[in-house]
Amino acid sequence: MTDSPFEFTDKRRVDPATGLPREDAAAPAGEPEVVVPDDASSLTDGSVAGAPVSDELAAAQALAAERLDDLQRERASFTNYRNRSLRDQEAARTRGMEDVLGALLPVLDDVDRARQAGELEGPFAAISDKLDGVLGKFEIERFGAVGEEFDPTVHDALMHEDSAEATTTTVKFVIEPGYRIGEKIVRAARVAVVGPQQ
Repeated sequence: MTDSPFEFTDKRRVDPATGLPREDAAAPAGEPEVVVPDDASSLTDGSVAGAPVSDELAAAQALAAERLDDLQRERASFTNYRNRSLRDQEAARTRGMEDVLGALLPVLDDVDRARQAGELEGPFAAISDKLDGVLGKFEIERFGAVGEEFDPTVHDALMHEDSAEATTTTVKFVIEPGYRIGEKIVRAARVAVVGPQQ
């Protein structure tokens, strides 16, 4: 068997270089010959130059525009739903922390009283410090200190005392510290205050 060079014949009916039909290319039997006019070009709406847009094409374009509008509305609706869900999740998380903190308040008050009385020593002091660290991780803050200026938005005055030396109303004694999560007050600090004489 002798090796012969590979040969092929280009039978394409349209010249790839010019894009025009070849004169010597005959259409196969039973298949209509396609003639491409010299001025044929694709337009953005899919019509041929000089040819009017058909009713069917106009209807298809109108339907496509309607579907695009529907898609944009659905996307906007989904974006709003996602943002609302994130807000709801954060609100549920905050409510959950408030519930847990509300249940822990008596324990935290006992720990604080033991600290003030100097009875929080040894391993109990270490446990108290860890508890404060955990509360800090969740942005739970204890507030209320002697000498602070009285603020009715964060302090609950259970006792009031007049003093000739006082110029403003300040916290004289903290009965129970207040707690907040971020900016939300869970419990106002319960305090005794001293203020100027009326």
